[in-house]
Amino acid sequence: MRDRVRDRGRRPADEHADVVVVGSGFGGSVAAYRFAEAGLRVVVLERGKPYPPGSFPRSPAAMARNLWDPSEGMYGLFDLWSFRGLDAAVSSGLGGGSLIYANVLLRKPERWFVRESPVPGGGHEHWPVTRADLDPHYDAVERMLRPQRYPLGLPPYDETAKTLAMREAARRMGLEWVLLPLGVSFAPEPGAAPAPGLPIPDPGYGNLHGMPRTTCRLRGECDLGCNDGAKNTLDHTYLSAAEHHGADIRTLHEARWLAPAPGGGYAVGYVVHDLDREGRRVHTRRLPQRTIACDRLVLAAGTLGTTFLLLTCRAELPGLSRALGTRFSGNGDLLSVVTRARDGAGRHRSLAGSRGPVITSAIRVPDAADSGDPPGTGDRRGFYVQDAGYPPIVEWLAEFAGVRGQLRRVGMFALGRLAAMISRSPQTRINAELAALLGAGRLSDGSLALLGMGRDVPDGVMRLRRGYLDVDWTTTTSMGYFTAMRSVMRGMARAWGAGYHDSPLWLARRVITVHPLGGAPMGRHPGEGVVDEYGEVFGHPGLYVLDGAAMPGPVGANPALTIAALSDRACERILQSSARPARRTGGAPAGRPA
Repeated sequence: MRDRVRDRGRRPADEHADVVVVGSGFGGSVAAYRFAEAGLRVVVLERGKPYPPGSFPRSPAAMARNLWDPSEGMYGLFDLWSFRGLDAAVSSGLGGGSLIYANVLLRKPERWFVRESPVPGGGHEHWPVTRADLDPHYDAVERMLRPQRYPLGLPPYDETAKTLAMREAARRMGLEWVLLPLGVSFAPEPGAAPAPGLPIPDPGYGNLHGMPRTTCRLRGECDLGCNDGAKNTLDHTYLSAAEHHGADIRTLHEARWLAPAPGGGYAVGYVVHDLDREGRRVHTRRLPQRTIACDRLVLAAGTLGTTFLLLTCRAELPGLSRALGTRFSGNGDLLSVVTRARDGAGRHRSLAGSRGPVITSAIRVPDAADSGDPPGTGDRRGFYVQDAGYPPIVEWLAEFAGVRGQLRRVGMFALGRLAAMISRSPQTRINAELAALLGAGRLSDGSLALLGMGRDVPDGVMRLRRGYLDVDWTTTTSMGYFTAMRSVMRGMARAWGAGYHDSPLWLARRVITVHPLGGAPMGRHPGEGVVDEYGEVFGHPGLYVLDGAAMPGPVGANPALTIAALSDRACERILQSSARPARRTGGAPAGRPA
């Protein structure tokens, strides 16, 4: 394998670009835009499909195929991984994780940029950047993604039960509660009044899908993909702007290897997936491989994808830091559920998890660092607990999962209809009977998922095992953190008169993360990290990691905004510190295969 990759790197490339960006998530999309805006020839390689509004699957048949496994003829949105200590859910599509994230655009708290924070087993979590370094870039990303806080004070938003319940629980527990900045359009334009279903005008750079968008209809389907286009996802924002400035965005193009190119720069080998093969098994290793050369290569395929690429091609990158694969964390993600909420008089209380966007607000629990404690002197690790809504189909599933109650209602309905037939009842309206058959829906209406995230311990290790990506991470060293979080979640359940339930995975002390981080962490030198504070790989000029893999520890807050800001900061540094690369020879221009 090593010799085959080396030979590929030495072959003439099919084409050349100034910059190749692998992946189109929060790091890659920002890089594509910044470099294209500067006049560079940019090619984006995205393995997944584009998803214009209205194209996200909803039916059971379509959802069953909405997974990513090209070898099985599946080119869907969700890519699910199961490791020994945890599971992970990531995205495959144009716009990366923005297609399925819950829209939260929080800045990393200033004191959570820890320095020299000891990690069990040796070493330190150290952030070589500060909040002050990132604030101008947070500003820049927010100007593009236009986050809005949930307009709780205005109708119809003021009756969102889960948001009101979160505020009440925080008050009762003496904790901080915040409405979160969300990458969602509640109003069509800044300064306009929010209202569901209003048309959103296209920005000056246009819309690469060419499809109309409307403001949020409060359907709770954000994590399945927004069919209204209300989410300000990266395809509607950064990628549309990048394409406007000339970026060549290629979907269903999956990077397979990278190597230094003759004469400088890098070569990337990739395959092109064919949707005509959907539903059929495909020998993906036999797909024709193409090569593109570039002066600068940005790896932004997500924590799992980027780290896997680097591990696979490690032999072609001499001197690559031994820190490769380290500092993995799940950003402290933990999911639980509260059920059958009741008010102070013991009556049913509605939490209406499907009403509104998936997440609207959070309770924040401080970290030892927030008190100014020196690293290692406090064991309190801060976290957020957020209301995690769900689409209405989940409510139907929850109701019909109560088999005994459902069978009883079916039996009563059948007996009632039989009695009416025997007695030849003149009552022809059966609305009350049908309502009894459906039930009161109190189980689903009084339930709510809670999503926690924060500063877990970044001591996981990613490696290859028989050619597959493996992650060695357990909850053991983070147990104090998870115990504190579960205690707060139980307190919230008590405040709502509800029952508390851990995720079934927790019985085996496992978690599922939607925010995997680390693997190619930034550091001050190669002994500490794989990349420097600007994402450039130590010892390999022009090779950058600009996604979650570069995080030296958990962001704590939802990481999307921080990943985008770090990418923006890196791109600004690159553009300011070097002139436009000279045109290379020996390859056709991007977009013109040789």
